[in-house]
Amino acid sequence: MMDNKTFDSKKKNILIIEDEGDISLILNLMLKKEDIEIEHVTTLAKAATFLKERSTDIVIIDNQLPDGLGLEYIKEIKISYPLIKIIMITGNTDSTDKATAIENGADIFLAKPFTKELIQEAIEKVSSLKVA
Repeated sequence: MMDNKTFDSKKKNILIIEDEGDISLILNLMLKKEDIEIEHVTTLAKAATFLKERSTDIVIIDNQLPDGLGLEYIKEIKISYPLIKIIMITGNTDSTDKATAIENGADIFLAKPFTKELIQEAIEKVSSLKVA
């Protein structure tokens, strides 16, 4: 068994934490590929349950969710699941939010609206990061 491997050696599992149905649908359409399995939840509580029960490689998380802020939940994900790569998406382009997201453990910060190319580029970028 190899100590280091990239995500490209297996199917990528992506969890989308987003309460806006339109954004979730768009992300699903943008990311739909044979080597990607996408799951979707609408709250932080559902995300916590999902992560306890199943594994995922990448989390795409919105900031404004019905039961809290994605910015804060990123810290919990990184503490409990340090190998998960995180892409923060938000309509708020405030530089403080971007700095906080990165400081809390987000690998990439994308402002809404984003393009198919930007989200695919973000997935490829975090997928190429080595994991232990």
